[in-house]
Amino acid sequence: MPSCPLCTNPTTQHFHWDGQRDYFRCPRCDLIAVPPAQRLAPAAEKAIYDQHDNRPDDLGYRRFLGRLFGPLSERLPAGASGLDFGAGPGPTLSLMFEAAGFSMRIHDPYYHPFPQWAEAEYDFITATEVAEHLYAPGEVLASLVQRLRPGGWLGLMTKRIPDDFAGWHYIRDPTHVVFFSDASFRWLAKRLGVTLELVGSDVALLQRPAR
Repeated sequence: MPSCPLCTNPTTQHFHWDGQRDYFRCPRCDLIAVPPAQRLAPAAEKAIYDQHDNRPDDLGYRRFLGRLFGPLSERLPAGASGLDFGAGPGPTLSLMFEAAGFSMRIHDPYYHPFPQWAEAEYDFITATEVAEHLYAPGEVLASLVQRLRPGGWLGLMTKRIPDDFAGWHYIRDPTHVVFFSDASFRWLAKRLGVTLELVGSDVALLQRPAR
């Protein structure tokens, strides 16, 4: 059985088989993960991302992103600067924040690589529909929090595990390899020493202490 990619617990438990992939649940942090051997190759993964038709002029897409933009922007001081981590082929959230008076940088390893992102500090970082794709979510999310200035915010959008996991559309996407529950985010917040606010069914706001 694979170790947990969030908390590194070496003892995970087989939870589900959907006919294509196995899913293992961690008894420590409650994350559910697909084992490494069943992940897609990078080229196959990117081929699926290339099919995404997310455009800044798509009002439906903007409404979708608004589920994170709304509550996060309300918590930011005027003139705050941020990073959109995993911006995708059609960066849109960064434009929404810029239109509201915030400065933004973007990074996406496939479409907008900005390796220097880890050398700067930010008042806020966003990652929409990114967490479920991470092979090492514990390591990556800790790195993002470390790049926040005191009092800064990490805004994540990823759907949280429902009661009916077997019927959940989210596991049908082969690029989705890790799945968070409320308990997973509570474990992560405690581990990173940040405060946590869960908004709706798919937004998590983590704030680094001011001091």
